[in-house]
Amino acid sequence: MTADAPSTPTDDIMCATYRALCRHGYADLTMQDIADEWEKSKAALHYHYDTKRGLLLAFLDHLFDSYTDRVTDSGSGTPRERLHALVAAALDPPRADATRELRTALVEVKAQAPHDDAFRERLARFDRYLHEEIRSVVGDGVESGAFRTDIDPDETATLLVTLVNGAHSRRVALGDDAGVPAAIRSYVDEHLVAGATTR
Repeated sequence: MTADAPSTPTDDIMCATYRALCRHGYADLTMQDIADEWEKSKAALHYHYDTKRGLLLAFLDHLFDSYTDRVTDSGSGTPRERLHALVAAALDPPRADATRELRTALVEVKAQAPHDDAFRERLARFDRYLHEEIRSVVGDGVESGAFRTDIDPDETATLLVTLVNGAHSRRVALGDDAGVPAAIRSYVDEHLVAGATTR
């Protein structure tokens, strides 16, 4: 949506959902809370979404679209530079209290995944997308000789996605990422780059 484009009811509802999640968290969130942030009636909200579950599934779809816009391989630079940029975008440390509050709410949403196939599938899309982006960059690096030829792109992508997820969870639970971003950079530079001296 461009700056000059008018917002749609769905855009406004997604923004209201974001604000309501930041304010109330997932467990205490109600449709009325979202309607209040939208500044419309609860009945008007129910016209678009029957249930809180349905609205939150739509919100995850909305977040996925934003995520893929932000976390994508630019294709510009060396494979090492591209991989560093991709992982940095995926980690995207919080810059405001509202963002931290949203991350906390999303951890609560993730807790629904073991019990709800629709939540699980939507959350899995984030991991699959990041895995494929990383796998592609690492594959390019192996093929071009920038990365070691004995590196398995698929295994490397699995490891890095797991580290990114761990950093997100730790940041919410404990308030820090335990130096994971720096550790990932060191791993790439010391273990993936061709000719690097491993410890």
